[in-house]
Amino acid sequence: MFPTLQAKLKRYEELEQLLQDPEVLANVDKMLAFSREHGGLAKIAKPVREFNQLEEDIEAARMIMDEESDAESKDYAKQELNELQGRYDELKQQLEDFVTAGDSITRGGLIMEIRAGTGGDEAALFARDLFEMYKRLAETRGWKYEIMEFNATGLGGIKEVILSISGDGAFHNLQFESGGHRVQRVPETEAQGRIHTSAATVAVLPEAEDIEVDLKTEDLKIETSFASGPGGQKVNKTESAIRIVHIPTGIEVQCQDEKSQHKNKAKAMRVLRSRILEAKKAAAQKERADQRRTLIGSGDRSQRIRTYNFPQNRLTDHRVEGLTIYKLDQIMQGNLDTLISRLIEFDREERLNRGGDDK
Repeated sequence: MFPTLQAKLKRYEELEQLLQDPEVLANVDKMLAFSREHGGLAKIAKPVREFNQLEEDIEAARMIMDEESDAESKDYAKQELNELQGRYDELKQQLEDFVTAGDSITRGGLIMEIRAGTGGDEAALFARDLFEMYKRLAETRGWKYEIMEFNATGLGGIKEVILSISGDGAFHNLQFESGGHRVQRVPETEAQGRIHTSAATVAVLPEAEDIEVDLKTEDLKIETSFASGPGGQKVNKTESAIRIVHIPTGIEVQCQDEKSQHKNKAKAMRVLRSRILEAKKAAAQKERADQRRTLIGSGDRSQRIRTYNFPQNRLTDHRVEGLTIYKLDQIMQGNLDTLISRLIEFDREERLNRGGDDK
């Protein structure tokens, strides 16, 4: 049962062997990558391993019960079989949940990109508010976050920010934030008290490991330049800004947030790997269009997924019928638990209803 999960167990056991290989242990980057993958798979591999053992134990217990002639021994074997079956059913439900959760359950890290959309200065201020909201959520959950790129506007807004968030369940919980976020409120700069509508886009990309996306030197075009601040003002006197183009896909990444060229390049490479991985997944989804997930997980930035109505203290997620929460003030403080749990449960139900699950 569960061939996809069995494949993950097999990979977990392969990694156990690789992490004992002297050549791997001598290569720090490879060892760290394998260790992260091994840790991510552990939450699936261990229950799958127990499930497999239970199948063998149940079969053995049934044979003993069938062969036993003594009534007392037969009752004892039946009692043991019932206990094994109870644990088996419990684990089976857990593994079914893993299947419906997909790969997100084993991923801890993500790259999040937030950009101001239509609406001028108000859109940039809203992008800042979204950034602060996700930061507060990360702090509450004990996740680590790191700013990869940060482009501010003159009035305290954000034109674009890219950050990495890592921690147990980070990607699983935030995977449905991709898309267009619309805000309705009276802007700080509005003297007449009129409600304006503006927007920002959010993209959530699973952070790719080196082994998932192999970047060859000959496929990269790397350029350096002087970093600049608002209005083109130079922020340092070294060519620390990095621009990397992945020639086969045309995907481009720029990073200038650090004063060190080496650090900017390392950050840019992390973002590039995640964007390439996301592009590969999007292409795979397109090929199996008849089995695609619902729009809740499409990650299309042009799709309006949510409206934040400040006058009514209301948040509405347009992908799930009836998903309206009148606690927008709390949500903007990072309290997204109710929203996240509703989205995860909706996605689970959609996967189960679609059929063809790996069982």
